Amino acid sequence: MSRYIKKLILLTCIFMGCCTVLFAQEKEEEETIETERVVIVKAYTPTISDAFKVKSTPILNDSVTQKKREIRYSIFSVPVASTFTPAKGKAASVDKPKKIPLYDNYATLGFGNFTSVLAEFYSNFQIDRTDNIGLYLHHNSSQGGIEDIPLDDKFYNTFLDLNYTSRTRDFVYGMEIGAEHQLYNWYGLPEIPVLTNEQIDLIDPTQNYVGAKIGGKFEFKDLYFKKVAASYRFFGDALKSKENHFKVTPTLEFEIGDELITTNFNVDFLKGNFDKQLQLGVGNDYQILNLGIHPSLLVLRDNLTVNLGAEVVYSVDSIGEDNDFFIYPKVTASYRLLDEAVIAYGGLEGGLRQNTYRDAVQVNPYVSPTLRLTPTHNQFDGYIGIKGKLSDVVSYNFRANYISENDKPLFVNNRPEIIPIEGYDFGNSFSYRYDDITTLAGYIELNFNINKKFKLGGSAEYFSYSTDNESEAWNLPDLKVSVLFDYQITEQWFAGAQLFHVGERKDINNEVLLTPATPEATITLDTYFDANINLGYRFNEKLSVFIKGNNLVGENYERWAHFPVQGIQVLGGVTYKFNY
Repeated sequence: MSRYIKKLILLTCIFMGCCTVLFAQEKEEEETIETERVVIVKAYTPTISDAFKVKSTPILNDSVTQKKREIRYSIFSVPVASTFTPAKGKAASVDKPKKIPLYDNYATLGFGNFTSVLAEFYSNFQIDRTDNIGLYLHHNSSQGGIEDIPLDDKFYNTFLDLNYTSRTRDFVYGMEIGAEHQLYNWYGLPEIPVLTNEQIDLIDPTQNYVGAKIGGKFEFKDLYFKKVAASYRFFGDALKSKENHFKVTPTLEFEIGDELITTNFNVDFLKGNFDKQLQLGVGNDYQILNLGIHPSLLVLRDNLTVNLGAEVVYSVDSIGEDNDFFIYPKVTASYRLLDEAVIAYGGLEGGLRQNTYRDAVQVNPYVSPTLRLTPTHNQFDGYIGIKGKLSDVVSYNFRANYISENDKPLFVNNRPEIIPIEGYDFGNSFSYRYDDITTLAGYIELNFNINKKFKLGGSAEYFSYSTDNESEAWNLPDLKVSVLFDYQITEQWFAGAQLFHVGERKDINNEVLLTPATPEATITLDTYFDANINLGYRFNEKLSVFIKGNNLVGENYERWAHFPVQGIQVLGGVTYKFNY
């Protein structure tokens, strides 16, 4: 009994000792382990390197196993005779396009209604490999015949140009001389004042213009002094008006790094006089000298092209005793947005434009020899646009302009003289008025090259003018539209057309008497549409015939006030090309 009691006591002691150790261990762990927060920065993403390859080879316990049979291969070769001979290769034949002959000379002669004559002659004579001489003669005339016109309305326009050019390895030089003769009539008589037939018969409306020019140029290939051009032109009329115009324009060009710097110089001297005085005791002479320098820097960067420049001009008016100093911007830029498809461009440009008697006659041949001439100060012409080719068929150009001009010349209809003496004193001529004008303009152009035989193009311009002193921008249209097409119908037949539309213009109404109490009356010249079509036939490469129709609408519209144009005009002729 006592033995069992001893065992029980021993077991009890062992159990209590184990419990004490366990409790002490738990308490010690509770005292040493602290609670921490675990922040998962990135979820675990296993990679290929984390995987391992099973290297064990499975053991097959098939009940039936067969031994692989050894197979031997052999080739039975038999020689075979071959008689095949490969043919030699040759290039495929290509149909060559028919070579178009080129001719250095041509002559054209045509006749039409209103007793009109058209004559042209061009010749290019090659002296040797480097030198050649060119000649161009042009004559266009009509004996008139506009209905209900009491005065003679015939006109002549003839000019002859000769040029010589020599091209060597180091430089190119050339010379040109020319002469011109133009005859026009001041036939645009207003209805008031009323003139009798005897008074009309005493009017001599004929005006003759004559001119001559001589010029030369030198271009150097490997010099900083790149080129120089000089010209002299004389212009006069049958009423003792004379004008001398002399210009010299040297150019320097050199590179700095990858940039091109160009400097243009300009010497422009104009001297002339009109026989008729502006007023009693005051002559109408003019003498103007403009000296200018225009440096520019051309920057090319991938799709970007920038031309940075400016022009400095010093103008001396010896007669008017007025000297001015001008600075003009000359900045242009273009960027290819989509290669040739979309090109954005813009610029800010200005300049001093020398107005001459000859320039006025080329625009309006019915001016009176009483003009007052002074340069036009084009402060700036800011423009921005986009152009490009949508395909090989369609190309476009859109542009917007904002222009500021001081002393811009405007043609106005002269009032009849109280005591008319000359043929232009009856309200049938034009003169200049100058004003400061700002112009907002928009331009759209579309061209369609359908194929080599058919081409179509059109353009439209819109103008909005703001004048400083004048009530209107005299004789400036608000809209211009033109459409041109050229069509090679067959190998022999060809045709073309030119369609023009010009918007309204304003001019002074010289049929209303001007009094100090009443402002100047104005007239509105209607819009007009002019359709010109030509058709031709080629007998061979040298000989062809043509027929032209001008103003086919038949409207006697007025390009200038009281000056209606000829109606339907038809002219036919022949053209011959040749070589010496």
